[in-house]
Amino acid sequence: MENFSFFSNNIVGGVIITFKYRYRKQIIIGIIIFIIIGGTVGFLIYKFKDKFKNKDDDIVVEKSITKKKNISVDKYQVDIKGEINYPGIYKVESDLRVMDVIKLAGDLTPEADTSVINLSKKISDEMVIIIYSKDEVAEFKKTKEIEKQVEEKCIQKDDNSLVNDACITSLSSNGKININNASVDELKNLTGIGEKKAKDIISYRDKNGSFNTIEDIMKVNGIGESAFAQIKEDITV
Repeated sequence: MENFSFFSNNIVGGVIITFKYRYRKQIIIGIIIFIIIGGTVGFLIYKFKDKFKNKDDDIVVEKSITKKKNISVDKYQVDIKGEINYPGIYKVESDLRVMDVIKLAGDLTPEADTSVINLSKKISDEMVIIIYSKDEVAEFKKTKEIEKQVEEKCIQKDDNSLVNDACITSLSSNGKININNASVDELKNLTGIGEKKAKDIISYRDKNGSFNTIEDIMKVNGIGESAFAQIKEDITV
């Protein structure tokens, strides 16, 4: 009996048809399908690898935040009074600001006026925060020297009176001008400081943050050692 082979040749119309020739079309189609599938899988892997990576990054960030929350924070005693719903002494975390203490104390009353209060000021231990009423602030505004009026209210006059640590003030208790929050008009009172230099000081302060020392004012363009020598006894930070 004649042996049969799958790869044996067949004669059709006198032409030898091999297995390879007969199935060439199917083989080519199969190769094309394989390339398409492989390319699609490769593209999907490339496209979503960053997404998977980001998920891992998110996990790392969350772990980092969790660790940070476990760090102990000092507790401060803060006294808040005036136009506040629940005035009193609060024991709070040291990284809070005046506005946070206001929220803890039940928020402001309808009569509160915070226009002379620095709500973003960081709290300190034994801090006193006084929330003035609209009538009290209106009293301040009766005079043209509104800032001086507010500063006088804020500065402790004697051992029996309170100092409002949350006040915005450009004058220290010794009468020196605080270059970190003084206005243009206040800075112009300094020897040799005109309107342009006063604006330059505020512009530098807004761009770079508060001055750490009075000597830092010499970093402002136009204020050298000679200008600093004229004002150093009249300024503070």
